[in-house]
Amino acid sequence: MITGPVTKNMELALRKTYDAVPNPKIVIAVGACAISGGPFVDGSKVRNGVDNIIPVDLYIPGCPPHPLTILDGLLRILDKLEKKDDK
Repeated sequence: MITGPVTKNMELALRKTYDAVPNPKIVIAVGACAISGGPFVDGSKVRNGVDNIIPVDLYIPGCPPHPLTILDGLLRILDKLEKKDDK
């Protein structure tokens, strides 16, 4: 779960963390900063959205996202994973 902007200084740490997590893995981008860079978009030290670095499975919009929006997103991805396991 990424909840803020990904800076260039943290890009390598994010990639290493992603690679270290065993499959199956779920990546969730929470909030405008994680999704697109938010108010920091196109800043010299910010990567514009986590999906420029690693694949994202779920986007939860908002700045900040409402708690019910976060819960809704988590329930939806759990439902999606449950249906995938049933097949």
